[in-house]
Amino acid sequence: MNTNRIRKLLAAPFSNKVLALRQVYWRAKTQLYYRPMFKSLGPRSVICRPMLICNADCIEIADHVSIREGVRLEAVRDPYGRTPSLTIGSNTNIEQDVHIVCHNRIIIGKDVSITGRCAIVDVTHPYRDIRAGKIGDLIADENSFVEIEDGAFLGYGAVILPNVRIGKRAVIGANSVVTHDVPEFSVAAGHPAKVISIYSQKLQQWVKPASVME
Repeated sequence: MNTNRIRKLLAAPFSNKVLALRQVYWRAKTQLYYRPMFKSLGPRSVICRPMLICNADCIEIADHVSIREGVRLEAVRDPYGRTPSLTIGSNTNIEQDVHIVCHNRIIIGKDVSITGRCAIVDVTHPYRDIRAGKIGDLIADENSFVEIEDGAFLGYGAVILPNVRIGKRAVIGANSVVTHDVPEFSVAAGHPAKVISIYSQKLQQWVKPASVME
């Protein structure tokens, strides 16, 4: 920490000092305690008081990633022999109580913002065989995935379901449920989410898609 930053910290309100010290603590704990668990974890990334980390050796976290309190990062080794792969790109922030479950492949790009209480899952729980046991313990035998491209933004409480691609700089509205692909430079919202606005490169402005205008 350089001299100017130390001076600013000393002059800051007490609450800011506490926050700064907590950040130093979590950064140190991330590198000394969490980092050896993961397949890879960038040197400037921070994990703050997660609720659950499972099979971290299948999780890759790039540099300068911020993961807030209560996050669940769960890589699941399914009974069919798949090795899960969960990757999180650089400069991505994952806010409080986010739930990510991966049994096959989840890719989160760089500069992605995932706000509080979102859920991202590539797991499907089959239910049609009523004699098969507890539904929550069952995982469908499928090569499902989720891909969230660079710069995307997930609003508070958004749910991203299996076999979905969210395009570059796409915005997902709060409490939306995404069941289909969302194109790049678009806004999607609702239950299930539908594209309500898209950026026209030709017009250089945001427009409503034809499906919304009808």
